[in-house]
Amino acid sequence: MSDQPGPKGLTHTAVMDWLTRFAATVRSVEPELTALDQKAGDGDFGANLVTGMDGVRRALEALVAGAGSGGNGRRGPDVPLDAAARVFLDDVGGTSGPLFGLLFQELADALGMAADPPGTAALALGTAAGAAAIQRVGEAEVGDKTMVDALVPAARALASCEPTADPAHALHVAAVAAHRGARSTTGLRARRGRASYTGDHSRGVPDPGALAVALLFASAHAELTSLDRLPAS
Repeated sequence: MSDQPGPKGLTHTAVMDWLTRFAATVRSVEPELTALDQKAGDGDFGANLVTGMDGVRRALEALVAGAGSGGNGRRGPDVPLDAAARVFLDDVGGTSGPLFGLLFQELADALGMAADPPGTAALALGTAAGAAAIQRVGEAEVGDKTMVDALVPAARALASCEPTADPAHALHVAAVAAHRGARSTTGLRARRGRASYTGDHSRGVPDPGALAVALLFASAHAELTSLDRLPAS
């Protein structure tokens, strides 16, 4: 991550930078996500994700402005994630908007309750809780060709890391696992989400939501300009 919070912990600035890079990544890859969703869904996933992350970017800018103008000044690493959750839960349409909101909220809760500064253990707890919440709401399992196919492997990868491991390394491991999970959806027939209505037309196309999960974890390290930049190892 571009911010250097020390080898074991995450800071407010690190998470701000992470979400800012994800917003830039989403805008860069939106045409690719849209093209995939036009083949396997209703074509609005990329636009909805851009709308959400543009709203997150504005929320992050408001946090910076509030801190500089004598706001409450709380700078926990959960604060940016909580702001992102509110945007997606309140303002983003489509099937995926509330689901990403749940993931951001569970990550915020886990980082907010962890010892200061939170690290890999909190990331693992938050990602696992996010995956569980999304599965409860969406009733999706691994193999149904949804974002769960990337999120569950990412959660397992984080859980396999030492709790005291460098969170930057753990997030890279999660990104690789999420990418592999997303690519594994290519040959599947969608059984949940709007892509399920397209039948066998969804085969041969990776799930855009799963790819977006991989992009989220990969953006912890750098802005990505193409799906081809997702880490494979």
